[in-house]
Parts: sequence; C-alpha cells; structure tokens
Amino acid sequence: MMPLSMAVPGEVNSIKRIGGKEETRRFLETLGFVVGSDVMLIAKNNGNVIVNVKDSRVAISQEMASKIMV
Repeated sequence: MMPLSMAVPGEVNSIKRIGGKEETRRFLETLGFVVGSDVMLIAKNNGNVIVNVKDSRVAISQEMASKIMV
C-alpha cells in the first residue's frame, strides 16, 4: 500500500483505505473516493494532484492525496 500522492501518473490503482478525520473521509467520499473503486493519478502540480475517479477529473491537495491509500 502507498499513498495516492506517490502513485505513478497514468497507472490505474484501486483504493484500499482512506485515512484522516471523519469529515475528510466524508468529503473525499462525496468526490467519489470510496474503498474498492479505481483511481488514476493524472498530474501533480504546485502541491495539488489531478486524479481521475469514477469518470471525473478531480483536483485535490497533495495532503488529501496522501490520506488515500492505493
């Protein structure tokens, strides 16, 4: 397991665990980050990461991405 922020861009990964506070987990869940779903890191820039999750592109902070384990 590794944080999403360390994933290889363009590689599809499965979400294994989501850490952080309850409110953070709920927020990520509303964006489509749920355990078992596939996620792909598209790009990293200026402390943010752009990911593809459930056919949507979402930009989240590097800090949030580090709470998502793939």
